[in-house]
Amino acid sequence: MGLDDILVSLFPFGHDVVVADDGLILGSGFFAAERLAEVVGLAKRTALGVEGALALAGRLLEILGRSPEGPILVLLDSDSQRMSKRDELLGLNEFLAHLAKALILADLNGIPTIGVLYGHTAAGAFIATALATRILVALPDAEPEVMDLPSMARITKLPLAVLQDKARDTPVFAPGLANLAQTGAVHKTWNPSESLSAQLQELLMQLDPGGDRRDILGRERNGRPKAAEIASRVEALARSYA
Repeated sequence: MGLDDILVSLFPFGHDVVVADDGLILGSGFFAAERLAEVVGLAKRTALGVEGALALAGRLLEILGRSPEGPILVLLDSDSQRMSKRDELLGLNEFLAHLAKALILADLNGIPTIGVLYGHTAAGAFIATALATRILVALPDAEPEVMDLPSMARITKLPLAVLQDKARDTPVFAPGLANLAQTGAVHKTWNPSESLSAQLQELLMQLDPGGDRRDILGRERNGRPKAAEIASRVEALARSYA
């Protein structure tokens, strides 16, 4: 399902979403009568560099300044972070963190942030956008990966065959939509043959006021059985010293 079809299905009451020359997605659309969603993101498998991260964060802060009533959607078909010496020397990690914090700030201010994976995404671009939203959904053709196994082998110094073996039984080692869903990172896969607008409205009604539930989902789906328990213990320990 291409971006144009996604936008038509998401915004049956009209939209002004455009893809800029640098691959950034910007705009807004009506997913119901008089219900507006703000839209940011990456298209055309664009790598996320310093300029892109700064532009998206600036757009988010501008949206926050208007105190919107509707959600912010982050549509994503990206490469990883931009792999250039220039971006690294300029401190790309800090720009990515700034973007992630802008999304978290929106959520803390009561503005639902919803990631929508419709293509590829990986590494820093994935973490600073989709994984920084309150809740993440995907379309069936999405191809997310925090890190591909060959790259993981180079970083960990483990043989690729060892990682491939672990990936068969341990979702946190494995790329792909099914594995990310099992860990709880992806909340739900939307049905492209049905109205995306209707599925968005249903999702908004189901949002947990308690915040991020990905660790709990990971336990329920047996993808991250220990994460919720450990997080709870760390929080309790921190509160005991408050």
